[in-house]
Amino acid sequence: MKVIVLGAGIVGTASAWFLHQSGHDVTVIERQPGPSQETTFANGCQISVSHSEPWANPSAPKKLLKWLGKEDAPLLYRFRAEWLQWQWGMRFLRECSPARTANNIRQCMAMADFSRSTLQAVRAETGIEYDCLTRGIMHFYTDQQDFESSQAGAKLMTSLGCPRNSIDASEVVRLEPALAGIRDKIVGGDFTPSDESGDSRAFTVGLADKAADKGVDFRFNTSATRLLTTGAGASAKITGVEVINSNGQHEVLSADAFVVTMGSFATPFLKPLGINLMIYPAKGYSATYPVKNPDAAPYISLIDAGYKLVFSRLGNRLRVGGTAELNGYGRELNTVRCEALTRRARELFPDACDYDQPNFWTGLRPMTPSNVPYIGKTKFGNLFLNTGHGTLGWTMGCGSGRAIADIVSGRKPEVNFAFTGMGK
Repeated sequence: MKVIVLGAGIVGTASAWFLHQSGHDVTVIERQPGPSQETTFANGCQISVSHSEPWANPSAPKKLLKWLGKEDAPLLYRFRAEWLQWQWGMRFLRECSPARTANNIRQCMAMADFSRSTLQAVRAETGIEYDCLTRGIMHFYTDQQDFESSQAGAKLMTSLGCPRNSIDASEVVRLEPALAGIRDKIVGGDFTPSDESGDSRAFTVGLADKAADKGVDFRFNTSATRLLTTGAGASAKITGVEVINSNGQHEVLSADAFVVTMGSFATPFLKPLGINLMIYPAKGYSATYPVKNPDAAPYISLIDAGYKLVFSRLGNRLRVGGTAELNGYGRELNTVRCEALTRRARELFPDACDYDQPNFWTGLRPMTPSNVPYIGKTKFGNLFLNTGHGTLGWTMGCGSGRAIADIVSGRKPEVNFAFTGMGK
């Protein structure tokens, strides 16, 4: 079949890779001048099966109330006169029950674990270099209540096959000596040795190059404006996608199947077709600092639980990512939130980096209230979804790309996941 993929982040590029491997003729439409230019560009860079606990959990409502109005809060909810944001917020609160949280952990962990093994296979096959480290991921806690409340999720993940092992403060510092300066503040941690880190943008660019070499047609500087349809009910299908191409001309591209991997922008793009996705953009921040003292910077990828920040070593750079701002589709930098990243990084690793030369960035994480992405079918027989991965786009990218290739090809994916539009 001829398949058009809309979007060339990690999810779209991985979808194109596996669709081509399945024997399809694949074209990728991307509005940016190259792959991985938006949410994949400078994220936290963790392959974190151990971080599958969703934002919506029993402790979230209390924390949200505490953070209201604080510009440097880990999660900043700016109330807007926007029905989608209010709908999303109400659904989020519903997902905070213990039962729903446990189910969402199972779903996210299943796809994340499947994706990590898929990434490892792609890495072995292609030899793509992306500053990969296979030293595990460690959560550390500076608040006793946060540490204790995390144990239920950690135990569930361990029971499902993710070894998120609880450790004391001494073991935290033994595993990552760069944290020795705050040893007296750490109350505990948990460590998952099977998790990884690496530069998501470098991997995605490398995979796009490999895919192009094999015949995938990437059309950059090309914006999809709408999908064209025919038929109704069970016979409804997509006939083409209208685009503005790199020459500024309108053009209609036809295919047998279409895969939407547009992140947060899938929601407004699909709404005219009566497909109402519960995805809201959560603006995430990152800062990248040059490492000046390698021994003082962490090598194990870290999650600072109290501040909702992640730290990943990328060769001679340190990436700090996290926080979220629910405030529409704008991507302007908030100085207060940028300064909060630098302040915390300097507190933890004062001699590690040149903090006077930060490279700040924001991207729109496509968040569902449950953190479970949309992967699967729609009411149109030849239109498929692979979007809404939230903070786990890099973690789930390869696996969801492989899964959607199976679904488009009429095969059952090799992972126990609640795929969209496919029943139980």
